[in-house]
Amino acid sequence: MVKLWKNKKGFGIVEILVAAAVLGFMYMAILNLQGGNHDALLRIRGRDGAVEVAQQVLDSLKSVGIASIPSKSAEDTTFEVHDINRKWARGLGDSATVTYSPEVTVSATQNYTSTDASQYETIHHVYAKQVKVKVSWNFKGSTQSIEVSSVIR
Repeated sequence: MVKLWKNKKGFGIVEILVAAAVLGFMYMAILNLQGGNHDALLRIRGRDGAVEVAQQVLDSLKSVGIASIPSKSAEDTTFEVHDINRKWARGLGDSATVTYSPEVTVSATQNYTSTDASQYETIHHVYAKQVKVKVSWNFKGSTQSIEVSSVIR
């Protein structure tokens, strides 16, 4: 019976070092995964903010009416809207601010024009305008963008 107790040894230094190395690699992998998740979250928040800005620009254009939106009959018209900032809380009292740059392109109105003629005159009426809103923002040194399109009547 005494012989059985003598053969039982504890962990050696080599086993402890191997276990520590394995745990270290696992910890680094988890940290890398967490960093990737954080970047993905920031990218998604940036894109969500861009969609919100694009919808805000479209709603503003719809509220002013098609007569107030500059356009040409035979070619596209492009104009920029002032930059819009969005701010998000990032936890522990920190926040992130993203600057969005919207650009509006109004398609040629020749396909959205009705013509009516009388004995005295011919009237051309634009009844709708196709509007594309491109929103750009910077994320980690690269320019990201989305484009939303709508027909305003």
